[in-house]
Amino acid sequence: MKVVFVGPSLPDARRFVAEGIIIKPPAVQGDVRQAVDDGARAIGLIDGAFENVAPVWHKEILYGLTKGVAVFGAASMGALRAAECHAFGMIGVGEIFEAYADESLVDDADVALLHGPEDLGYVAITIPMVNVSATVGWCLLHGLVSSQEARRLEESARCLFFKARTWKSVIANYPGISAARADELLQILHDNYVDQKRADAIALIDVLHQADECSPPPSFAFSRTSLWRMA
Repeated sequence: MKVVFVGPSLPDARRFVAEGIIIKPPAVQGDVRQAVDDGARAIGLIDGAFENVAPVWHKEILYGLTKGVAVFGAASMGALRAAECHAFGMIGVGEIFEAYADESLVDDADVALLHGPEDLGYVAITIPMVNVSATVGWCLLHGLVSSQEARRLEESARCLFFKARTWKSVIANYPGISAARADELLQILHDNYVDQKRADAIALIDVLHQADECSPPPSFAFSRTSLWRMA
């Protein structure tokens, strides 16, 4: 059995998931452990809740690995946990994971966004910083913005709380820009939007389809601490 935890990073995940992979909503603390106990042999962690609930615990990922479960992470919470646990055998997928793994990204909030509930398709309301960077980088590479504009767009976006970060607010927070260029940049950013979280989520699902339902023997001993026993 294979399980993937996914939500706002890939709201239409069913389009990409073949028979044999169970789709579950964004994981919270205990969900990975439960999936292992229910018999999952490969787990893909893409999205996880974090604000009003306890997030996925590193300990439950280690638990899965010691049970021989292959655990993959990408795009959002999965990229964070994979960067933190890859030394123990968790497998990271995609550019966002790579950025956290090599510490070119260090802020957990860079993958966060405000979105609607599951029954509304997790519609995105704001833009995560990782997608801002991917979009601005694409526009710079293709000559749509100058290097100075790229730098200021990133600075403007990073100053905004993740629940307030939209292209309009990014442009509004850009110092000294003319009204005409502001309108041009807004259109450029909309037209050339790079959803890196979505791309990495799709890449994880592709890997999960091909994955063996086992992982190599762990190189560590799992410690059943008092907190683990009480969880």
